[in-house]
Amino acid sequence: MDGPDLSGQTVLVTGSARGVGRELLLATARQGAKTAVHYHSSADEANAVAELARKAGAPAVTTVQGDVTDPDSVDALFDALEADLGSVDCLVNNVGDFAPQHWEAIDFESWNRVLETNLNGTYLCSKRALPGMRERGYGRIVNVGYASSEKGLVSPKNFPYFVAKAGVIMFTRMLAADTNDDGITVNAISPYVVENSDEFPETLPRGRPASFEDMTRPLLWFLDPEANYVSGQNVEIDGGWLPEQV
Repeated sequence: MDGPDLSGQTVLVTGSARGVGRELLLATARQGAKTAVHYHSSADEANAVAELARKAGAPAVTTVQGDVTDPDSVDALFDALEADLGSVDCLVNNVGDFAPQHWEAIDFESWNRVLETNLNGTYLCSKRALPGMRERGYGRIVNVGYASSEKGLVSPKNFPYFVAKAGVIMFTRMLAADTNDDGITVNAISPYVVENSDEFPETLPRGRPASFEDMTRPLLWFLDPEANYVSGQNVEIDGGWLPEQV
């Protein structure tokens, strides 16, 4: 895949031991970035992805363990990463659980987990990465949202996920405004259904889910050092899905 030259850049993709995060990280490795594979409990998978990143062209790779909902754990994972690869230039906030049940059936622990992994994790990792980015006068943050979050999309099923992702988009816009004098851009990519999703609706836009490549193309554009005047934006990767269509 053609894309920006990310050589000299250190990229952290949270939740990159599997799924979409894995593919986003490998895409940056192919562009020459130093990559940090983050995991919470999937150590074997993270080590396997690290090896794939090396083969893909990453000049340096490390794995970092941590719970993105815990401030001390976030500090520790960034400390470990910085010791191995240096400060983070590009942060991709990908971690985010979901709970595909009716809101009344979701237990309180799951409700909190969805909110915390999606919104608090994005907040904590961004907050930890920002001082170094501001000091260097350069940084890229890309958050993973959900298609139509800006429209206030809600459903009795999976409700805390919709709330959290709406918060992620609001946080993206706020942080873009708060960093517009710092050489930092903050944007979001928001899929509807991706090829590895656990559930698929009966009909899909264009007859298929988003591919991993559909996800990585806008990510790489946002990470491009030359893309320095686009911030606070959200690219919906949904094939033209119109949830309010009747």
